[in-house]
Amino acid sequence: MRWEPLLIITLMASLSGLLIVTTTHKHRWFTLLTLAYLTGLAAILFTPISFSGTGIYIMPVGFGRVNLTHLDLVNLGFAENILLTLPLGLLLKWVVPRMSLWGVGTFGLFVGSSIETMQYILSQHWLINRSSDINDVLANALGILIGGMVVAIYFRIRQQRTRVVA
Repeated sequence: MRWEPLLIITLMASLSGLLIVTTTHKHRWFTLLTLAYLTGLAAILFTPISFSGTGIYIMPVGFGRVNLTHLDLVNLGFAENILLTLPLGLLLKWVVPRMSLWGVGTFGLFVGSSIETMQYILSQHWLINRSSDINDVLANALGILIGGMVVAIYFRIRQQRTRVVA
């Protein structure tokens, strides 16, 4: 029962991969790489598999914990969550270049809070023992915002170089 989320994620990723391979010709490798990232992200976030920074392990059965008040913004877990969602910010700003950084940050808060809410719900239903933490929401939002800023800076530099050449 605890492994049903992983089964669902694997099934959805496999079907999506087949759809990409059979219908997409332009940017196929980029699309498959994005699918692999999102699949890995979902497996880390919504299954009893955990990554501690030095190794991967299976979490024991449990309901997890909830932290909505204690802020701890300077630790390895906070940095890991930033790195985990940074590619999502890169992808978002690359696909929607007209989105403002305020929009990217708002999207980051929405994604972070959605992830933590789903972890709470899945922990209660499937006993995957995932914690819901306000620090993770902030780290996820910050990772998405930093990724969006990197792409915005890249677009700005590319635009300035184009003006100089022309």
